[in-house]
Amino acid sequence: MKGSMARAALVALCAILLSGCALLSPVDTAAKKHVLSSIPLDLPNERTRSATLLVLVPETHPVYGATQMAYTTQAHQIAYFSRNEWAETPAQMMLPLIVKTISNTHYFSEVRSPPHFGRHTFALRTEILELKQDFTSDPAILQLTIRFHLSREAMNRVIATKEVSVREPLRERNPSAGVAAANEAAVKVLRELARFVVEKAG
Repeated sequence: MKGSMARAALVALCAILLSGCALLSPVDTAAKKHVLSSIPLDLPNERTRSATLLVLVPETHPVYGATQMAYTTQAHQIAYFSRNEWAETPAQMMLPLIVKTISNTHYFSEVRSPPHFGRHTFALRTEILELKQDFTSDPAILQLTIRFHLSREAMNRVIATKEVSVREPLRERNPSAGVAAANEAAVKVLRELARFVVEKAG
């Protein structure tokens, strides 16, 4: 009897100690960082012109201007994930993707971005109007909307504008699936951007 009571006390003590260790263990509150890193690979190989393009840092709607990852579950409302966010702002992530995509067309003799301004033939300004995961539809979608403005330095005015909006379905209803869809949407938008710039700069 005494042996049984001793064993029970020992089990209880171990349980208390283990629960205490669990309470004292550090809680992982760090948010997962995600990136936009995909570019189109099926771009036409253009003949290089003696023209330079300056790609300006994208402007961003204030709702999507930070590293917070936006989503919506109700019409006309925006919320942000607490455990998932972008590694950089959408503008910071999109700038090198735009430069790389247009460079890969080989249309321009040089493609520059800030802080390397210098003289240039054309300038490209972009606006990120939407970048959110929309859970109000079935399936959920990733909405990416960007507007492009191409200007010629000599004319000092915009010569062409285009807005591209992509609704990419999410394979699952979670932030990681939203990131995958965002990269797929970015590829489609960048492909349209490359065609737009080459056509309007011709």
